[in-house]
Amino acid sequence: MATPAPLVPVTTPDDDAEITVSAAELREMRDGLQRFLMEYRFGLQEIETKIGILRDEFLLTHDYNPIEHVSSRVKSPDSLVEKVQRKGIDPDFGSIRRSITDIAGVRITCSFVADVYRLFDLLTEQDDVRVIKVKDYIAAPKPNGYKSLHAIIEVPVFLSTGRIDVPVEVQFRTIAMDFWASLEHKIYYKYATRVPNELLESLKDAAETAAELDQRMERLHGEIRGHAVGDLATGTQVIRGRETETRTDGEHRAPRALTSGAAQPASPTDAVPPVAGPVCL
Repeated sequence: MATPAPLVPVTTPDDDAEITVSAAELREMRDGLQRFLMEYRFGLQEIETKIGILRDEFLLTHDYNPIEHVSSRVKSPDSLVEKVQRKGIDPDFGSIRRSITDIAGVRITCSFVADVYRLFDLLTEQDDVRVIKVKDYIAAPKPNGYKSLHAIIEVPVFLSTGRIDVPVEVQFRTIAMDFWASLEHKIYYKYATRVPNELLESLKDAAETAAELDQRMERLHGEIRGHAVGDLATGTQVIRGRETETRTDGEHRAPRALTSGAAQPASPTDAVPPVAGPVCL
């Protein structure tokens, strides 16, 4: 007769009560989670490859690289479990896959606002990329001043078992926006989210200053390169105008991703996402 697998006590996070599972069951749970997160890691690699190709091509053929920095991450098991509990999601992989779309995340930091929209277009207009959702916090900043362009996109990953489509959140922002968001996160962390009102007002003022700096630097960049501000890259004013028009009239000419029905104007009442580690999701 086979010897039964040893039992291991496990403490549940809700009430500190102990439940008993076998070592084999623990291994099965571990392996299942590793396989689940592996799919998102592969999806992340697909996006990183696409961004890397665009960056190299810009350097070689355009003598200008709009991408300053790229960072990425897959949520840790602890972070994923915390979000599942906080949102009341059923703790099975199918429910998690349907309900949480930011398990894999990439942040692309660009030089200028025009570059943000240009990179968004170049990435989302690729044939194998499907846009699920877009929130433009640059055109409609959050009340505290947060700015960024958020897109949930889906890319195919081909495994030995066949094709799977993996959602990845991609955030596009300028250097100034990224600096502000990093500082805001540190302040919220220091005060455990209970930030004094005077600091919140100072943060909002700093966000406005960062936006002014973006405009000034983009104007200088345009003067140096001999372009009008609205014509930089694909044109901040042109892209932003098309994106705004798309919200009210789908017949206006706009990037494919923003006329697919997936684009949504950012709501000023949306909660500010935490900026933890290389990517906030």
